[in-house]
Amino acid sequence: QVQLVGSGGGLVQPGGSLRLSCAASESIFSINAMGWYRQAPGKQREEVAAFTSGGGTNYADSVKGRFTISRDNAKNTIYLQMDSVKPEDTAVYSCFLSTGRHVYWGQGTQVTVSS
Repeated sequence: QVQLVGSGGGLVQPGGSLRLSCAASESIFSINAMGWYRQAPGKQREEVAAFTSGGGTNYADSVKGRFTISRDNAKNTIYLQMDSVKPEDTAVYSCFLSTGRHVYWGQGTQVTVSS
């Protein structure tokens, strides 16, 4: 059972930056399918950014050029750097990890973009 702990959410002004972290309880060295989803009130959950099983990265069109996903295998942690944030980025952000047999989720962290 892999545990994921997300952190780094909070209140940020439009145009500002925020970095989310997701720490795994086990090594992520061999895990390629990891990333972030978000869900805003009244909206469907959407994938924001992810490392793919093929070794690449995917970004939602709405965040391309503004968000960057990265990882530190030594710390078993992935990050989501959020720059030039907009009010429509307000949502609960959750990290996930897929082993191919199971998908694990972090508890979610609230990001609110408001002046």
